Amino acid sequence: MDILQVVLILLIFTVLIFGLFQLQRKHISFGKRALLALVVGIVFGLIIQSIYGASSPIVETAMDWINIVGDGFVSLLMMLVIPIVFIAILRAFTSSTFTEGFGKISGIVIGILVATVMISAAVGVGSASLFQLDGIEITEGNEEFEAIQRIEERAADIEGDTLPTMIRNMIPANIFVDFTQERSTSVIAVVIFSVIVGTAYMGVRRKQPDYAEKFATGVEVIFTIIMRVVTLILRLTPYGILALMLNKAATSDIATFIDLGKFIIASYVAILIMFIVHMLLIRFAGLNPFTYVKKALPVLIFGFSSRSSAGALPLNIETQKRGLGVSNGVADVAGAFSVTIGQNGCAGIYPAMLAVMVAPTVGIDPFTPSFIAMLLIVVAIGSFGVAGVGGGATFASLIVLSTLNLPIAIVGLLISIEPIIDMARTALNISGGMTAGILTSKITNNHDKTIYDDKTKQIDMNYDAM
Repeated sequence: MDILQVVLILLIFTVLIFGLFQLQRKHISFGKRALLALVVGIVFGLIIQSIYGASSPIVETAMDWINIVGDGFVSLLMMLVIPIVFIAILRAFTSSTFTEGFGKISGIVIGILVATVMISAAVGVGSASLFQLDGIEITEGNEEFEAIQRIEERAADIEGDTLPTMIRNMIPANIFVDFTQERSTSVIAVVIFSVIVGTAYMGVRRKQPDYAEKFATGVEVIFTIIMRVVTLILRLTPYGILALMLNKAATSDIATFIDLGKFIIASYVAILIMFIVHMLLIRFAGLNPFTYVKKALPVLIFGFSSRSSAGALPLNIETQKRGLGVSNGVADVAGAFSVTIGQNGCAGIYPAMLAVMVAPTVGIDPFTPSFIAMLLIVVAIGSFGVAGVGGGATFASLIVLSTLNLPIAIVGLLISIEPIIDMARTALNISGGMTAGILTSKITNNHDKTIYDDKTKQIDMNYDAM
């Protein structure tokens, strides 16, 4: 009987997949299909949980199969992260229209990412104060106890790391290891390696232009092929979102969310405020923020569903180029840097809120100017090298709390509600990267406002036809 019910769930899921495919054939826009997949996935997941329960063997078995679609899609996107980061930055050097300004553009992108992550930390402090969050009030269950043990083991690996040590960890020692994303700082190490290779190319171009031209042609060919692969995989986005949201809605512990509702609400308020800050920055740049929201929505929906800003990198870069009018070079750099530097949600808001919550437990007033100033500085430095995948916020929080000599157990206490908060945090991280790209493009006069204002120029324009 259980097998028949599992088959029924999978059959309905298949019908929903087929329905999305039919909408694609009818040329319904990419964004609308992604949003529909999000809503349908949540509704169907909640129905399944209400019938069988989140921990039912029927649900677990059905989700194992459904996760082939969801987790498989995220894996395919993660597969592209390192190749895109490497070849996109390298291509920025081989592009004659962008080479001379690489240092300036990189500096502006990093500056905006660091500035916004400090603003987001301040917003997190304000939200924690507004809702009077207290780390002592959070109770410990079996899941949290196990999580605390894992967190303490992980904290032992970074305990005692000084600022120079953290910086050294970003420098590539074995680039082949970093190409496998073995380390938490692998992405930023690949960025550094790409810059080194690009700088070498510039030297060769001056002294041996024939070789440089051949190399640039090879880079362009590889870039074209990789972006074609990106196009093929991005077509699967609505199906991946459907599976991911279905799994989350069917297996999430609703009771735990209710118990920790105050913290969840405070987190979402902080995230919403920071998203409004992004919109204000875009408005100050002379652009319509609502146009930004409309065009960025498919990327934000994917980030919300997948909890992976790194996995959303291909969609992020293509949206900047084809929908938001950001030049190729700026979009490549902003996208690549944003998955490992200055993540507003995971490296800014979350660690700051936790620091404010636990500081009183060790006799520290978290609202003194000296503590807040130190917190903002540590958040900014700690945001370098935070991986844009699930668990990045945990790593960032451990760095911040350990550096400030604050208790780390709270990270484990909140582990059960991580998914529901991390979805919104990831969307904010992606928004921060795209905002940095837009602002940098405007500052350096590399922005095409015609594309930005053109309502037909969106990420969903040609994917189904290509």
